[in-house]
Amino acid sequence: MIIPTYRRPEKLHACLRAFGEQTLDPSRFEVLIGFDGYDPEGAEAARRACPERIRGSVRLVEGDRVGLTGVRNRLMATVRGWVLLSTNDDVLPEPGFLEAHLRAHEQARAERRVVVISGASPWVVHQPDRLFDRLVRETSMVFFYNGMDTPESLAQPDKDWGFRHAWGLNMSMPTQAVREVGNFTVFPAWYGYEDNEIAFKLKERFSAPVLYRPDARLWHDHRMEPDAYLTREFSLGYAAFGVAQTSPAFARATFGRAVNEAPELSYSREFVRRERTGAARALPTFRALTQLPPSLLDGPAGATLRDALYQQHLLLKRWMWRAGLIAAAENRPMQVEWPE
Repeated sequence: MIIPTYRRPEKLHACLRAFGEQTLDPSRFEVLIGFDGYDPEGAEAARRACPERIRGSVRLVEGDRVGLTGVRNRLMATVRGWVLLSTNDDVLPEPGFLEAHLRAHEQARAERRVVVISGASPWVVHQPDRLFDRLVRETSMVFFYNGMDTPESLAQPDKDWGFRHAWGLNMSMPTQAVREVGNFTVFPAWYGYEDNEIAFKLKERFSAPVLYRPDARLWHDHRMEPDAYLTREFSLGYAAFGVAQTSPAFARATFGRAVNEAPELSYSREFVRRERTGAARALPTFRALTQLPPSLLDGPAGATLRDALYQQHLLLKRWMWRAGLIAAAENRPMQVEWPE
């Protein structure tokens, strides 16, 4: 597995401790930790935290600051396993995590097909829990597990969820297939879309489906705040412009249009201008969701309230994304713009 990291020694420490509890024999996997630039505290945390059981399976790879995707490609040069598993430094895998990923690929290999496996990545619940946290966990604000974990979906284990359901914090695919499509694409903006794009390339080259395996489970220890969530949307919009220039077929498949061309940019500029007031009005209410108890979503009206709050924030979300797109198109630095 490959784990890019940068100056988060506490997260890396907890992550490695959890990997030490895997049921898979350590002789059958390797943990490649890639440091995105000078990170002595992270390297020391990795050495100190590494359980004796997996010490021989862990390698630290240091290098210049090149961004998360660049680090993944740097690690690709030293990967020896036939299955490549991508994850983050802020995850806590359950004991059967690696076995579940490997089992899925062994079955696919027996069937002579290439697959991308997307595992379950529930959010760690921090205390005190908040209404905002529950919205992140229970809606499609960030990931789409709310649709993947329904009884109807779980009854279809061979369903192809598509490349947009492949996320770098918990995805695996055959190493050689990744190498054949040129590894991960490094886009002009370092953050965003590289995980979806590798799944897209594997689909194009090998007809590889994205299969969901909920038993390949890890916990995502990342508490998101409203401003961080909106910054993420701005960053994704900013990245989208370079993605469309670098990988136009993938961008069209993702966005349904050429987001770097004049008609879309003209529309986005008008959207940002026209909807600024509405987005500004929505911002304080959105931020205030951290002050409300999660119990508001309990009871018979809870699901309706949750869906209403999700719908209510979409204008603000789209405003941030389009503001980021325009900033990139105008070659401005990646500095978040707020509708205030």
